[in-house]
Amino acid sequence: MNDFQPMTVLNETATSGRPWLASLVGTNDGNTIALDLTKFVEGVHYDKGTFLQGRNVLKSGLPLGKVTASGLYAPYSGPTSEVQSVTVTGSPTGGTYTLTWSGQTTAAIPYNATAAQVKTALEALSNINVGDVTVTGGPHPGTAMSVAFAGQYLGEDVAAMTATASLTGGSTPGVTIATPTAGGAASASDGTQVLAGFLLDETFFSPGSTKCGGVLLWQAEVYASKLPIPMDADDVASTTAFIHWR
Repeated sequence: MNDFQPMTVLNETATSGRPWLASLVGTNDGNTIALDLTKFVEGVHYDKGTFLQGRNVLKSGLPLGKVTASGLYAPYSGPTSEVQSVTVTGSPTGGTYTLTWSGQTTAAIPYNATAAQVKTALEALSNINVGDVTVTGGPHPGTAMSVAFAGQYLGEDVAAMTATASLTGGSTPGVTIATPTAGGAASASDGTQVLAGFLLDETFFSPGSTKCGGVLLWQAEVYASKLPIPMDADDVASTTAFIHWR
């Protein structure tokens, strides 16, 4: 796979919303597929719709595998980086919270923080370097955030964060942490442990739907660290896709 060339000329149509795509090679070779929406997690794989745009949006660049039994596509479950969610509950109107990870605690984070503020707070810890986490979603308190471990922790099963809240207002406000995507070795055996490719475009679907169509990009040059769920390319041993990693 040495015939891939770095993308040097921006093409707005081909690259819009695809920071993970390193080359235009393969973008015309997508396959139409059906997605099993019951396997995707809000805040990790898709963003919830808004009042003005009611449909949910699957993120461009999601790594996918094919469920053997159904033939539908779902999130790739091979060795992958851990994703933890941070949710502010109880509709607070003021105050702060902190996050603790592997013995280190952040500075106070505002109750209405943005993803950028949470990322900055985490990267200020002595054991998290710049680029070791990506944070999406938010802002708080209305929308959960997803913290994906990258950099030196790419593909690892890392410790869970904990939260300490000093929030005010609302109804019994607090902060909850969950791990929708555990890092480390593949545990699935339903077919999704084999990388089939990536969701080419942002894909809209109605809340409550169980299936929708999408486009699978199975031949590409990809920035692994810029995918919506960062991956350690060295750990992708089982694949039906033709991917050149950058």
